[in-house]
Amino acid sequence: MDYQFLKTETRDNVLIITMHDPATRNALGTEMATELMEELDRFEDNPDQRVLLLTGTEPSFCSGANVRGFGQRIQDQEEGSTGKEEPAEMPWGKMEAQYAHRQPKVEFGGQASRVPLRINKLQKPSIAAVNGHAMGVGMGVALACDIRFASEKASFSEAFSRMGLIPGDGSSWQLPRLIGMSNTLLLQYTGDRIDGNEAYRMGVVSKVFPAEGLMEPSIELATRLANMPTQSMALIKYLVHKSLDMSFEDSLALAHVAQEQVRRTDDHKEAVQAFIEKRQPKFTGR
Repeated sequence: MDYQFLKTETRDNVLIITMHDPATRNALGTEMATELMEELDRFEDNPDQRVLLLTGTEPSFCSGANVRGFGQRIQDQEEGSTGKEEPAEMPWGKMEAQYAHRQPKVEFGGQASRVPLRINKLQKPSIAAVNGHAMGVGMGVALACDIRFASEKASFSEAFSRMGLIPGDGSSWQLPRLIGMSNTLLLQYTGDRIDGNEAYRMGVVSKVFPAEGLMEPSIELATRLANMPTQSMALIKYLVHKSLDMSFEDSLALAHVAQEQVRRTDDHKEAVQAFIEKRQPKFTGR
């Protein structure tokens, strides 16, 4: 399908999505976010596309939210204000009161903020090839992928605080699980940029490559995963996510249920038969 802000290609059962808005360095505006959501739905429904590889048009992965609409939003809020000065209140209490009375339509901050959650919930493997700037929600999009590779010239920033905002992309859930509380608050308080090597040292990414050598290993891994039993990988992801909030005993019980499910798949039967016949299995994702 033709998109205005995305380039898509399917190669060896791998869907390659390139975020493409050079004028904004691939800022995640409403239009791009809508296209991404549509393409991710198609991807999950397509049995011939078994792994997602997400990147951006050089020199950026995703520069963050498209801020062109921020000024209008501020103006709308000011026009809707009563003009009365609100009593001083600590932020936590005010936020909890507003959250308790939130309307369903504002449960999420907008279409762009939904993209990381949609990627997180994909039942197929996802890889981010971070080739340049991954700022604000752009970093959140990368964090939402199962695996992150980065080039040495990649640049990550939790830039929200610099705009007087908070991370509204789910990274407050993602980052502490990856790099711990202290490193998370350091990045989110300051909004400082880190390059690919520092992101690797902190555990934000799995591997870092020279600037011109990122896509080849990223495609190689994506192709390798696309030729593996993807139903098994889907349940591995499910178990890992669920186990974050479970006891060891409960996680093991859940794993036993999952194991019984995958024992019935064609891929498990193929793996057993290939082992007996001393050949490489040919998995179909079924």
